[in-house]
Amino acid sequence: MKILVIEDDAAISELICMNLEAAGYNALPVFDGLQAEDVLEKGDCRDIALALVDVMLPGKDGFALMENLQKAHVPVIYLTAKDDVVSKVHGLKAGAEDYIVKPFEVLELLVRMEKVLQRTGRGREKIQIQDVVIDLKEHSVTKNGMRVNLKPMEYELLVTLAKSRNVAFSREELLNRLWGTDYVGETRTVDVHIGQLRKKLDFHEVIRTISKTGYRLEG
Repeated sequence: MKILVIEDDAAISELICMNLEAAGYNALPVFDGLQAEDVLEKGDCRDIALALVDVMLPGKDGFALMENLQKAHVPVIYLTAKDDVVSKVHGLKAGAEDYIVKPFEVLELLVRMEKVLQRTGRGREKIQIQDVVIDLKEHSVTKNGMRVNLKPMEYELLVTLAKSRNVAFSREELLNRLWGTDYVGETRTVDVHIGQLRKKLDFHEVIRTISKTGYRLEG
């Protein structure tokens, strides 16, 4: 799934692209507004699922690029240091799906991206990690073509980790996201479910324990 990254700061662009690639996306970096316009007008955007767009760009700013992006039917998330209300309202009213102010957490970006992709009908239908395939549409998991029976919360935990692969989650974060903030159990619940996933999928080396933090799915 190709993500267009329109960001003139090379260090920020590299950081975003690196994290997108680690999460399983194909990042296409563009460094100024005119270059982005050229990419969009040449029809190279047919397989672009989403654009992450800075507002303050050389050549043509992110707000002015919205018309090009809409003509190309590419959903937009603005990533910008412009945190004033007027800019946020302008960006959203112009047609952006979301508006994220820098600096931001990578996990927050990935989650918001996933929401936009689902909302616009561009979400991933399948995720593959080695010999395991997660079918998000069918809510099923297969290993070497054979179906693996997972309990509902085991499946949700696997999907959460797989959608943000190579991103570390704390136990508390996973507990709150999957079981809810009102859950009165202990974080050991997460450990038990992780143990079951490792056993059922032979993911002992895929789901890593991060010391003093929690877990990360690699692959």
